[in-house]
Amino acid sequence: MAGRLIQTAISQNAIPMLRQLAQVVYPARCLSCGDMVEPMAELSAGLCPPCWREVAFAGGLTCDACGVPLLGQSDRVELCDDCLSHPRPWSQGRAPLLYEGKGRHLVMALKHGDRLDIAPVAAAWMARVGADLIQPDTLIAPVPLHWQRRIARRYNQAALLAWGVAKRLNRPCCPDLIQRHRATPSTRGQGRAARLTQMQGAFRIHPKRAHLLQGRPVLLVDDVMTTGATLAAVAETCKDGGATHLSVLLLARAHKGSYIGKIEDTDQDTTEDT
Repeated sequence: MAGRLIQTAISQNAIPMLRQLAQVVYPARCLSCGDMVEPMAELSAGLCPPCWREVAFAGGLTCDACGVPLLGQSDRVELCDDCLSHPRPWSQGRAPLLYEGKGRHLVMALKHGDRLDIAPVAAAWMARVGADLIQPDTLIAPVPLHWQRRIARRYNQAALLAWGVAKRLNRPCCPDLIQRHRATPSTRGQGRAARLTQMQGAFRIHPKRAHLLQGRPVLLVDDVMTTGATLAAVAETCKDGGATHLSVLLLARAHKGSYIGKIEDTDQDTTEDT
């Protein structure tokens, strides 16, 4: 018994020492520009001061359903015009970043640049703004990729973010709760109705995971939301599967200025419509 206690104490003391050694051998670098940064445990971890200032964080008043910034101030829950005109099939939504500038660069690097090192820091940002979405029995699940795209990309960035958020918020994560069993072509340039129609029937609950969904709240995690067509289809699938309450947590939220100007008119941007 005493030997186990000594071994445990040594192990606990060794972890901080190993972390310090790793920081010396592999100094922390800015996720955006690569310059060395001071290792920090706060929200700004991972970015140097110049890049931190260039990242558009979604602060102040935001839409309670989708996280897009709103003008003015309010002491009550507010919704953007888009969510008022087209109610979402989920209750609340949060996102720490706006999909523009350095924020867009980080999303694209995580999604298409094999920058898996971005995921833990991004998950910390997301967990901070999404903590109020968590209920006692919340299950966290990522928006899935179709298996063909999953093989081509080698990983699902939404799943990496979901795992990180779940770890920080101490909630269970089911990465294969939802399956994208039908591949869909790009919806870029299509209207809202066409996008929603194209997404119908593209998702289903994993037959072996269906029991996890019954009668409990679900937090859906994805990297970026543009029009919300994919998220709406996934949320409806979860509702049909028995989820009682749905929320969404995103790394970045595209708003009209950044979305129309930088996604639909730019061939180089290969972000899927979500």
